[in-house]
Amino acid sequence: MRIYLGSDHAGFELKEQVREVLEGFGHEVVDVGTASEDSVDYPDYAEIVARAVAAGKAPFGVLICGTGLGMEIAANKVPGIRAVQASDPEMARMARLHNNANILTLPGRYIDRDRAAEVLSTFLETPFEGGRHQRRVDKIGRIEQSNE
Repeated sequence: MRIYLGSDHAGFELKEQVREVLEGFGHEVVDVGTASEDSVDYPDYAEIVARAVAAGKAPFGVLICGTGLGMEIAANKVPGIRAVQASDPEMARMARLHNNANILTLPGRYIDRDRAAEVLSTFLETPFEGGRHQRRVDKIGRIEQSNE
């Protein structure tokens, strides 16, 4: 599966590790940057990944900044994106199961490679449950459309 990956400077080190983890899982990774720990603006990378996922270029994206929160906020401005910050496998599971999340954001300053691998694995392997949850995801979509 193709997965878009991006980070800012605070998430760079974990991004490099996450890329290796995802490739180890057998995924094709499209790394949109950043390429170093030099200061950059996280919304730039969030937008690239979110627009790629929203356009159907990949089913999922992964974004990393210091807390994962700025990336989450920025990515969620793109219609069709349901980005969630998760540093716990159960949060990742519920985000997929009930919210059909399509972008995972990780806190580069607060999670290590092994925990990130657990969270990623859970996020990518958990299917959306649908049913009553589809109705709720559809309502999110209607909120997005009313703001266009």
